[in-house]
Amino acid sequence: MQTSPLSNPKIRIVAVAIGRNEGGRLARCITSIRAANQTTEIEISAIFYVDSNSSDGSPERARQAGAQVIVLQDGQMTAARGRNVGWRAAQSFNPDYILFLDGDTILHPDFPLRAWEYLNQNPQIAAVFGQRRETGENQSLYTRVLNLDWICLPGAHTFFGGDVLIRFQALQQTGGFDDTLIAGEEPDLCRRLRELGWQIEHLSIPMTGHDLAIYRFSQYWRRLLRAGYAFAQVSARFRSTGDPFWSAESRRNRLRGIFWATSLLLVLLAALGAALLPANRLGPFATHRALAATLPPFLWLAFLFVLALRTALRYRWKSDSALTLALYGLHSHLQQIPVALGQLFWWLDHRADRSRGLMEYKDIP
Repeated sequence: MQTSPLSNPKIRIVAVAIGRNEGGRLARCITSIRAANQTTEIEISAIFYVDSNSSDGSPERARQAGAQVIVLQDGQMTAARGRNVGWRAAQSFNPDYILFLDGDTILHPDFPLRAWEYLNQNPQIAAVFGQRRETGENQSLYTRVLNLDWICLPGAHTFFGGDVLIRFQALQQTGGFDDTLIAGEEPDLCRRLRELGWQIEHLSIPMTGHDLAIYRFSQYWRRLLRAGYAFAQVSARFRSTGDPFWSAESRRNRLRGIFWATSLLLVLLAALGAALLPANRLGPFATHRALAATLPPFLWLAFLFVLALRTALRYRWKSDSALTLALYGLHSHLQQIPVALGQLFWWLDHRADRSRGLMEYKDIP
């Protein structure tokens, strides 16, 4: 007797990877999905790669690696749009879950199974994510520092990032991501999931290795500008609701960004004035012009280092390296300037009723 295709059915997972000009990183991503452990309980039925009009041959790389490819050639190029196109195309496979990945990641082979086991035991959980770490942690000081941003404590969380296993049913209920967001689409979706009663969980299990590929200050700066833009755009839409998601955080960032930028400007002006003013205008510092010029910057730096040390001690559970923690402490405070500037860019765009395109920080490999 022929076995029915519905007897002993497997749980179907469809993987959706997105990218733009990821080069060899993309091929490694697709290959890692194909190598993920599958059992009698689960299978990865298909891999979709959605490309945002790359110029480096990424679509062909993905096809050669075994993915079904969709190329976005017009319209606004956003990660949110790419993910939406991917999971909606996956409907033909009748999936139970969608595994979202960024194209610059490498999937840990055990993650899909272990994440599914947790979701299977907890029907109130919509999505599960694990540990993302930088594969080239020491490729630059910027990557070394930003790697710590991925490290968070396990348990219930308000949002996930670009890598996650999520119930297909939950995506359908929310309608998916907001195509208009150039960043921050995952927190926005999670806010709507939680409004429907779903929960998000972070597990202390390996999930993905990531290649940030930030080697220069200009890349680091652009990435923080993008973060600030997303901060403002997402928080603005929920500001007047019962759950004003990110509103307090975005307000704190604006205040801290203004403080650090303004105080630095005043300190530099004070030092310049002390160096250029006539001696009779320097008062008690008339005979100590060098001290008058260096004291304001010294006090500013001392204050910054005290705050950075406090932050480093607070997050010492994230790293065993004193140098990495010290750099992370400095980053945590000085990043407030470009993040606040990114918020200003959103406000200007919003006032002018214009849409901004991708804010890319990576170089084409």
